[in-house]
Amino acid sequence: MSTNDDDILFKDEEPAPATAIAETGAAWKILIVDDEADVHSVTSYMLAGQQFQNRSFNFLHAYNGAEARKILAVEEDIAIILLDVVMEADDSGLKLVRYIREELKNLATRIILRTGQPGKAPATKVILEYDIDDYKEKTELTLEKMLVTIISALRSYSFITTIEKNRQGLKRIIEASSDIFERQSLQKLGSGVLGQLASILQLKKDALYIHTSGLTASGIKNQPMILAATGDFSAFVAQPMDKVNGSSALHATLEKAKEEPHGFYCEDDAFAWYFKSRTGSENCLYFETAQDLNENDRDLLELFFTNVSLAFDNLFLNKGIEETQKEVIFHIAEAMECRSAETGSHVRRVAEFARLLALKYGLGVEEAEILKLASTVHDLGKIGIPDFVLNKPGPLTPEEFNIIKCHVERGHNMLRRSTSPIIRAAARIILLHHERWDGKGYPQGLAGEEIHVHGRIVAVADVFDALSSKRIYHQAWSWDEIFRYFLTQSERHFDPCLVDILLANRDEFMAICNRYHDSEREGPEVWERPDPSQPGWEIRW
Repeated sequence: MSTNDDDILFKDEEPAPATAIAETGAAWKILIVDDEADVHSVTSYMLAGQQFQNRSFNFLHAYNGAEARKILAVEEDIAIILLDVVMEADDSGLKLVRYIREELKNLATRIILRTGQPGKAPATKVILEYDIDDYKEKTELTLEKMLVTIISALRSYSFITTIEKNRQGLKRIIEASSDIFERQSLQKLGSGVLGQLASILQLKKDALYIHTSGLTASGIKNQPMILAATGDFSAFVAQPMDKVNGSSALHATLEKAKEEPHGFYCEDDAFAWYFKSRTGSENCLYFETAQDLNENDRDLLELFFTNVSLAFDNLFLNKGIEETQKEVIFHIAEAMECRSAETGSHVRRVAEFARLLALKYGLGVEEAEILKLASTVHDLGKIGIPDFVLNKPGPLTPEEFNIIKCHVERGHNMLRRSTSPIIRAAARIILLHHERWDGKGYPQGLAGEEIHVHGRIVAVADVFDALSSKRIYHQAWSWDEIFRYFLTQSERHFDPCLVDILLANRDEFMAICNRYHDSEREGPEVWERPDPSQPGWEIRW
């Protein structure tokens, strides 16, 4: 572009390569986009040695719109662009503004338009239609005016980036909090907190989460155990904290955190957080960061740990409720054992069978544990069945069969109003464990995958135990007879997939029988073995 007579005359100089980007350090990055090399030279000369907020200026150079786009693609923290309007085309600068704001979605970088031909792009129109900070004629830009313009733009950029950093920090806090509130175990919660810290701050490789549960009433505390760790601390997971090499400094940092109002303490590059839950459990976290934390970082961390504290409280309270529910279910199972002539080992074996089937079927560990616990009360409704029917040593009459069948809906009605996941699973199992794959079961006559997988699993577990154990109404079957029976009942009584799992893993199921065996698996024949072809004989399971 040729200059007018009124334009500033610059000393001729070889243009700097457009791709030459100086080392930035902590300097403010200023991109000069102009097709005249003299403009680059004079601008750099005028601002050389100047600083703002104790940070110097680092100049990047582009001589047309295409070169500017290449630099913008690799440099994400450019503070100011000094942009010529007329370069390879009369509106090159204006097109670049649109590209920066609309395509790159860069709203932080401050843009100062400069022109030697103001008639090509009237100032009023440009200011109204384009997101720029200032529009200057090149003849206006004395050193003083240039400094005022640059400092004003840097101050705006600093405010905008600070606000954006805070917004991003809060966004990460919200995302991290959402993640940690989904954690359902101390180990997972501890690991989740460490993982989220790494996204909030640039952590070193070594960090650990420590948990110690205490008996607060007596003042006796258990040895702190490491639940989750990273880096060099990983080898100490599930070990006492005093086993960690150099733990004296770690202990000192954590002790200081206990004395802080919000439980957060930092010293040099070591940081610690301490929290005591409402249930009396003490929780600590120790980590190291390679960077100094400013006041904003500390505020974000305090907010994060406030949410972490709530997550721990919720977890401990939920675990307390869950333990109470487990205790209730175990007491119910014990009551059922006393009520029935079957041994207590029956519910234990069915629970283990159900868990093994669930895991082999592909259900998650937590769901398999819920199924294991819930299956212990699959025959809850038998509490209401008369003794002469429940413990009858011989075959049942059709009327007695109908009485036995009532135990399903009776037991389901006892639990169906519960909102507890464990008890709701138990209610579901009670209702469905006598349904059949072919639709000939009861009480609803469901078929195939209409039957919830929990019901299908417990059906297999219950019958397998009934056949492999001595009952008051039959002798234990041999293993060959049992597995042959399941093979014949695949796609009839049982889910074929579950039958395949049982047959493929028969040694594991037999091992459970041996582990939780009754005094004698085999016993004297009580009455002639029922004929499986006769409908209704298996209802007593």
